[in-house]
Amino acid sequence: MAARTKPGPSERDDYKTPDLGAHPARKQSAATGKGARQLAPLASHREFSPAASRDPIGLLLGQAESRVPELVPARYGRMLVSPFTYYRGAALPMAADLAGTRSSGLQVQLCGDAHLSNFGAFASPERRLVFDLNDFDETLPGPFEWDVKRLVASMAVAGRDIGLGTRKRRRVALATAAAYRSAMREFAGSSILNVWYARFDVEDALARLKSDMPKKAVRRTKAQMAKARRRDSTQALAKLTTVRGGRRRFISDPPLIVPVEELAGDLDVDAVYKFIRGLSAGYTKTLPDYRRRLAERFTLTGVARKVVGVGSVGTETWVLLMEPDDGFEPLLLQAKQAQRSALAEYAGESEYRNQGERVVAGQHLMQAVSDIFLGWRRATPPGRSSADYYIRQLRDWKYSVDIEAMNAAAMTAYGRLCGWTLARAHARSGDRSAIAAYLGGSAKFDQAVADFGETYADQAERDHAALADAIASGRVQAQTGI
Repeated sequence: MAARTKPGPSERDDYKTPDLGAHPARKQSAATGKGARQLAPLASHREFSPAASRDPIGLLLGQAESRVPELVPARYGRMLVSPFTYYRGAALPMAADLAGTRSSGLQVQLCGDAHLSNFGAFASPERRLVFDLNDFDETLPGPFEWDVKRLVASMAVAGRDIGLGTRKRRRVALATAAAYRSAMREFAGSSILNVWYARFDVEDALARLKSDMPKKAVRRTKAQMAKARRRDSTQALAKLTTVRGGRRRFISDPPLIVPVEELAGDLDVDAVYKFIRGLSAGYTKTLPDYRRRLAERFTLTGVARKVVGVGSVGTETWVLLMEPDDGFEPLLLQAKQAQRSALAEYAGESEYRNQGERVVAGQHLMQAVSDIFLGWRRATPPGRSSADYYIRQLRDWKYSVDIEAMNAAAMTAYGRLCGWTLARAHARSGDRSAIAAYLGGSAKFDQAVADFGETYADQAERDHAALADAIASGRVQAQTGI
């Protein structure tokens, strides 16, 4: 979390800490934040009224036009599983809904899809386990409360899925919103360097807190950390590849993962390899020189198409098997098509012409630490027009919480962690002093977005039912069990 500094023994005794609250820029920011309450009073964030023309299924079908046709039914099949899986895939309908609510006008770099499953643990370049946001497909600048509302509503939807009662869900939602507000106020009182240095190191946090935690919770946390460390490239190689005839190859588990050689009926395999080689070689130019030199020590030896996530299903995603020049451990990269953000229609177009660069720039801006192989590239797939991609490691100690295994206490603690993390991400790009002044010291904002979360959970359940009806009527084609 944010570092707190104290004068050291070598510092001058006559040095006085400046009154940062008196700084003109900070005073102006505070005035801006308080003035934003005229545009959107804190209590107004509880409001949500569905537009008469609202058609979430139509919006989802519109997204399908730019996706791999044979994979789109799998997306709807995954969204059909529960209201929460529907919610995970429905960033676009919610963006349309949020655009109809009052806006504070206080801009930050938004995640754009800040539901609770898009937070998790992963490895930092220093090989430490950190907790942060981990999905930026929809990232764009926009009003800070859009991310907060999507996060809090996800707690309400997921809480219903696991059987939490109304009061327990309320505590989770309030804890999440309060953690965001408190953290933003803390960051407003910290230097910009401390904000940028702040991160949640899982190992350090456990060391600090384990004396106050039940022994069972400490054991469970350590087990989760060990599990995260096992979810590395070695495990991914064992799961997704096999060695035959002395050569490592991708396994076949259609439609989840399909070696490109098995797509020969639909694609020209040689052309795909040529395209991927150009993509993997060209993307390294977007890396810093020292990381480019590392990436160039790997050679492409295998390609497979992979189905990922819920909302992302149908976007073109390739897994790249990269062999190192020293003959030791191979590297798995993921090249994922980056499309126009779901927020663009409502928050404005990105300043980046390349959608892959949009994703990467947003990720670097919001995350405390990012994958060392993260980069982007525009390339032309066989038989199609050019497309934008971003590339990263497939797996590096990546771990997401098991929602179904959570109880009310665990979800409350997790909500606080997500709220703090989102505030830290927003404080890096937005006017943290203005947002803190807008939020204030009372729980008015917390109460309002908790109300919004429950109201929107009702809407998510109705939308999930509408998707089921659309599938039953034949308007939507779904493939389940994938």
